[in-house]
Amino acid sequence: RLDTAVAYVGPAGLDCPMRTPQLALLQVFLLMFPDGVRPQPSSSPSEAVPTSLDLQPGTVGGTLQSSSEATATRPAMPGISTVVPTLVTPSAPGNRTVDLFPVLPICVCDLTPGACDINCCCDRDCYLLHPRTVFSFCLPGSVRSSSWVCVDNSLIFRSNSPFPSRVFMDSNGIRQFCVHVNNSKLNYFQKLQKVNATNFQALAAEFGGESFTSTFQTQSPPSFYRAGDPILTYFPKWSVISLLRQPAGGGAAGLCAESNPAGFLESKSTTCTRFFKNLASSCTLDSALNAASYYNFTVLKVPRGVTDPQNMEFQVPVILTSQANAPLLAGNTCQNVVSQVTYEIETNGTFGIQKVSVSLGQTNLTVEPGASLQQHFILHFRAFQQSTAASITSPRSGNPGYIVGKPLLALTGDVSYSVSFLDQGNGSCSVNRHEVQFGVNAISGCKLRLKKADCSHLQQEIYQTLHGRPRPQHVAIFGNADPAQKGGWTRILNRHCNISAINCTSCCLIPVSLEIQVLWAYVGLLSNPQAHVSGVRFLYQCQSIRDSQQVTEVSLTTIVNFVDITQKPEPPRGQPKMDWKLPFDFFFPFRVAFSRGVSSQKCSVSPILILCLLLLGVLKLETT
Repeated sequence: RLDTAVAYVGPAGLDCPMRTPQLALLQVFLLMFPDGVRPQPSSSPSEAVPTSLDLQPGTVGGTLQSSSEATATRPAMPGISTVVPTLVTPSAPGNRTVDLFPVLPICVCDLTPGACDINCCCDRDCYLLHPRTVFSFCLPGSVRSSSWVCVDNSLIFRSNSPFPSRVFMDSNGIRQFCVHVNNSKLNYFQKLQKVNATNFQALAAEFGGESFTSTFQTQSPPSFYRAGDPILTYFPKWSVISLLRQPAGGGAAGLCAESNPAGFLESKSTTCTRFFKNLASSCTLDSALNAASYYNFTVLKVPRGVTDPQNMEFQVPVILTSQANAPLLAGNTCQNVVSQVTYEIETNGTFGIQKVSVSLGQTNLTVEPGASLQQHFILHFRAFQQSTAASITSPRSGNPGYIVGKPLLALTGDVSYSVSFLDQGNGSCSVNRHEVQFGVNAISGCKLRLKKADCSHLQQEIYQTLHGRPRPQHVAIFGNADPAQKGGWTRILNRHCNISAINCTSCCLIPVSLEIQVLWAYVGLLSNPQAHVSGVRFLYQCQSIRDSQQVTEVSLTTIVNFVDITQKPEPPRGQPKMDWKLPFDFFFPFRVAFSRGVSSQKCSVSPILILCLLLLGVLKLETT
């Protein structure tokens, strides 16, 4: 038996049937339920979780959907069919779009002006109607709180509420039908608690606790560094223990965050920017610009060195491997400002850090309002080697075959490095060069300013600019070639310009172009081919200039060309042939019959007739 009832839900989610003009009307069809069972208001279904039947394709990450009709199940009764719950997304009342997660009036997680903060669902700069369809989660305080009115789901047969509704399951396994209260006053922040002299002591006793608790730990420091552990440093002048810092960019402007610690065995590079209000005073007072602040300390070999930092056994000095001058303010220029810091740290397993070296790059800044500086911090770890020759190692470009995009390895003497080509930069040739990446064709050009010199010195300078220093002599055949094994390297073929081709005695033949031709191929199994270099040639193009000509600059070009010479095997041709096999004693009965026929000279035709009949029978069976 079905009956119709009208329920009124007030702004606070309470039953208020007498105040119809100020309340939202909710009409539902209820089953007859016994006396005493009434809808129970709830500010939020804290102990309810959505059932699997309620997650429709339109629901993303458990986002609540609006529904005007919801059909729920009830206990099976004779003559009444049971309907599976279904959610339908309707149009909003008054043809308006309902945003279930609107932007809050105060967005506490909007930390970056003019930019979208990730997972901040109330950030107006994100321009997202439904943020949860884009973000993996919403930060606390970035979505409005929800207020619900819930009743037992078995009491609901049909609902035409214009407000969002869901079916939840509480901790006792009972399904609850809940309606989202559309009251904006309930969906903002809680009012601030007013504190005065009268209620201060009561609030302190209610919410307060023990303060100034000791966090001292008696545990001894670990005996060795683990991957990711901060690296400890010691300043002997002040007897202070600190951490090795690697400033990193933070925020949209990439400002330098000084407190970023360097992690043990984490080789990485960071870039950040510094802005100066008064560079004239910061030039000599800011320690971040002074080269001495990056090496005037020692590094603790192992963490347990904090127990006795003055013990020289635990201290590793920072060795300066480049020229470093103190900052100097000369007129309108701040000279010798640190622009790049590169740490090379050698480790030896659980024995800790064995050697630390630092190289610095410096530049000059013009003193002007709003001056800025971009700094680069590079941290590189490598295994400690006792001998100097063995410590010269280079990373692999594949194991064994080359990997596309990895550097092409070269060898000069016993030193392994990467083949490089010209870096155009701002148009002029510079000392910076690009690495030749395996399998990647490239072209680059720049202009080289020439100095007054004779023809031989001019040629030597241009050749060094084209092929780099040192001059590559061999190229690794595979990406894991060992410099100590010469068989793993192939000699570079050089094709220089033909000087005898010019008929000018007062001319100088200078190279203007270099083409690096690399022949490579796949070898090994078809299922796992390995790329190897078959040969490399440096092809130079030249032009002649007269010695009397005053040439101030020349345009240089470098071309890198990879050629695949893989010889693929021929595919199999034709179909496989059937190999018919018979039992080894198949002809034994016939051989015995023939031998008897020959010896007796009687019935010599019978064995042949039997064989013919047998073959005919076999053929007949195959045809049928």
